[in-house]
Amino acid sequence: MLRRAPLLLARLARPWAPVLRRGAAAGGEEEQFVFLEYEPEPNEAVAAAAAGAAAAAPRRQPGKERRQRAPAVAAVVGRPDPSVPPSGVSCSGCGAELQCRDGAAPGFVPAEKYRSLSEGPAGPAGLRGAVCQRCWLLAHHGRALRLRLPPEQHRLVVSAALRRPPRHGRGPLLLYILDLLELPDPVLPQLPALLAPDVPAAGLLVVGNKVDLLPADSPGHLGRLRRQLAAACARAGLRGAPLVDVRLVSAKTGFGLEGLVSRLQRSWKCAGDVYLLGATNSGKSTLFNSLLRSDYCKSRAPDVVDRATVSPWPGTTLNLLKFPIINPTCDRIFRRQERLKEEARKTEDQLSSEEKKYLNQLKKQGYLVGRVGRTFQQQKSSPVVDFDPDMLSYSVDEDPKHSPRKREEKEEFTYNEVKDARWCFDTPGIVKENCVLNLLTEKEVKLVLPTHAIIPRTFILKPGMVLFLAALGRVDYLEGEKPAWFSVVASNLLPVHISTLSNADAMYKKHAGQEFLKVPMGGEERMKDFPPLVPQDITLKGIGTTEAVADIKLSSAGWVAVTAHAEEKLLLRAYTPEGTALVVREPPLLPYISAVRGARIPGTAAYRTKKPPSLVENLKTTETR
Repeated sequence: MLRRAPLLLARLARPWAPVLRRGAAAGGEEEQFVFLEYEPEPNEAVAAAAAGAAAAAPRRQPGKERRQRAPAVAAVVGRPDPSVPPSGVSCSGCGAELQCRDGAAPGFVPAEKYRSLSEGPAGPAGLRGAVCQRCWLLAHHGRALRLRLPPEQHRLVVSAALRRPPRHGRGPLLLYILDLLELPDPVLPQLPALLAPDVPAAGLLVVGNKVDLLPADSPGHLGRLRRQLAAACARAGLRGAPLVDVRLVSAKTGFGLEGLVSRLQRSWKCAGDVYLLGATNSGKSTLFNSLLRSDYCKSRAPDVVDRATVSPWPGTTLNLLKFPIINPTCDRIFRRQERLKEEARKTEDQLSSEEKKYLNQLKKQGYLVGRVGRTFQQQKSSPVVDFDPDMLSYSVDEDPKHSPRKREEKEEFTYNEVKDARWCFDTPGIVKENCVLNLLTEKEVKLVLPTHAIIPRTFILKPGMVLFLAALGRVDYLEGEKPAWFSVVASNLLPVHISTLSNADAMYKKHAGQEFLKVPMGGEERMKDFPPLVPQDITLKGIGTTEAVADIKLSSAGWVAVTAHAEEKLLLRAYTPEGTALVVREPPLLPYISAVRGARIPGTAAYRTKKPPSLVENLKTTETR
């Protein structure tokens, strides 16, 4: 201790420096702004760039050159064996048939691992519960395995599943999940074709997912979002008898899930199977896992059915996963309603420490949080221990002998449990065309897709100014008499930069592929394969300084809500990568989003960000309003 005293005194003698907190809900990344009035000094810019590169780059061993990371998904690891026939066992993560014949096909398991599992005492049954290499890489390393799976095969699997003859005399209910951030949904107009006369579907229920990521721009914003979702369904040709209902949920935080389960049990009951449909990355697998842990599935199902692989990489589900739906008898519905009433009377102070900790984690991830519970719990039997004094006693001259631990057998459904069961299926995601995510690498996808509550960023621009959203989108303010407000609704990890028309092209050419614009990443080599930005002219007419006139949706990278003075005409030019969709959304999704801001930062075009508070569903609040 005396030897360490000088070191402690030296540390205490160091000058104190405040700790700078990074932006909230930004996943540890600072929001970056560049303004016209500020130009960093050369030394400062070089030092900042070096520090950022050092923090972001992994350490490498001396003497080894840094390898250029390929802008594609991971390569196959392990050797295939074409002589081994397929197993007939499905992957518990994606539903594909496990095999070791072709490393580029779904369900691949390296031959060595495949043999160790299938040639054991259990035989091919040893593969039950195993996951393929693709699911393992997605779950543990966030890497996507390159597969030969064209979009047509996705549609073929979904179409074949929907055209199966009804097993219980009634067609299935289609539960279509869409990403609210993607409205107008590109797959929604394809649903009338799926509901053709030869499809024995009994109805369609549309679920708007990821509502927790959107900030409340005004009172009653959830009702407005639901009406906009219903209007989008009507424009797609979905109205009348096929459309059962429209719901808003968050499969990640649980908001709206108890209401969805109650809606399904009241109206659909257990009349037939349920199919989860949706585009890639809409949250189908997350909703599948949430329903698996709810009152919608049989009490023993979570112990028997493995969860679907959830990853930000689009298209994780390759085949059909399923769980059995519980029969909502009158007694079960009554007990469930009693549980919901009891939970609604609780306050946050009455929750256990584990529940509080879990809720606080969800509050950091989304604006809307729900508590999903279970009324019917499977009672797990505790193992019976036989007391044998002869086995417990041993001589002082010999060591105790420990019997080898028996391998725990995996639970299976009995015949009576599944013979008349109705199932909830998770289908492969329908690949979205003209989507910027199809051009990005796995690291870039993680930055572009928002996983935490989106904090809007508002700027006031004059004619002749340009707004960049990373290197994925650009909005030029060409003509107008007065300044206008541009509110960016995108992942908090994507930087927003402001420039002028005279400097915008040079800025993009210099910084595209670099840390300054962040996405895409990989320098000049990456930008050689990345398509150029293509412009589209847009004319808008303002309706007031408190309400946005339209959203400029830059493919799946996010959107910019434009707010202008009443009767003010604006000429804008928006850019997205070639081959991706640019949509002008009228009316805007969050028309009053420009009001969700702090004070203007002096000498800049930006306003301070403001994060609205989170709301917990089905929980009594003690706050005074």
